[in-house]
Amino acid sequence: MKVNFAPVNVPLRKRLQTAVVLQWVFSFLALAPCCIVLFFYLLFSRFWLVSVLYTIWWFVDWDTPSHGGRKVPFLCRLPVWHYMRDYFPIQLVKTVDLDPRQNYVMGFHPHGILVAGAFTNFCTQATGFEQLFPGLRSYMLMLPLWFRAPFFRDYIMCAGLVPSDKDSASYLLRNEGGGNAVVIAVGGALEALDAHPGTHIVLLANKKGFIKLAMEHGASLVPVYSFGENEVFNQVSNPQGTWLRWIQDRLQGIMGVSLPLFHARGVFQYSFGLMPYRKPINTVVGKPIRVQKNEKPSMEELDALHELYMDELTQLFEEHKGKYGVPEDTQLVFI
Repeated sequence: MKVNFAPVNVPLRKRLQTAVVLQWVFSFLALAPCCIVLFFYLLFSRFWLVSVLYTIWWFVDWDTPSHGGRKVPFLCRLPVWHYMRDYFPIQLVKTVDLDPRQNYVMGFHPHGILVAGAFTNFCTQATGFEQLFPGLRSYMLMLPLWFRAPFFRDYIMCAGLVPSDKDSASYLLRNEGGGNAVVIAVGGALEALDAHPGTHIVLLANKKGFIKLAMEHGASLVPVYSFGENEVFNQVSNPQGTWLRWIQDRLQGIMGVSLPLFHARGVFQYSFGLMPYRKPINTVVGKPIRVQKNEKPSMEELDALHELYMDELTQLFEEHKGKYGVPEDTQLVFI
């Protein structure tokens, strides 16, 4: 295979963009296990007191992730995130105003491989969430598994990440003053297995937990579609029925995390590696669906709202696909 090396005279601005995205990819893929190894290394070294003190802190702070986390706005506003935004680049698109006196459940689609658009738009201020939606605070749900990693849990909470369980989301949606936007990558890790360039497959047909959550708290539902999310990585072909997909599905069922075999470019060459391609991501926030509070919705009521949500997401996709390079004959596929 011929390797396409990066030119020597790459502008400093682009080198910084690459460095920031490299840090983000490392954090997503490897920082949690590194933190676990560090915790046990310190525990059995002369610095054992660090791990002991952290364990005490961990015990005292155990409920913080499920009680709104510990978002640090200063860190979310750091200019370093502008380099990540400009690497792709990533853009957050508002279609209507959102009333800050309300709480919202934002359904993010599609998951993609590493949810680059969701992280940049809702965990940093690089794309101007605060300016586009004044008075709203965004919190993104993440697998509870990652909040069991020492040190790493504190790192991800700084960005407004909270566990993706009902108690954590409900805590935020119970805020009577409104102003909280809970962002859910509805398709989850399983949807990442269908994240191939050129595809628009959304794992939603039987996903109703987030609909019920919104109904129980009277939170408005907001469909969000991220055009380009599936374009930044390639993935080994894994259609349903193949041995690879069978293994991936089984591992996802056991561990709760999917293992897509993805690849893109490298740091100093463009032929292979785990760095995402420089392809634009345009995340479009749709209009809210008003939801009446109903703590015990019937199955019929749940199905009706779920159907309405899918219709609104489809309409959002159809209205904007032409602007972002999606062929007119492309349909949004629900599975």
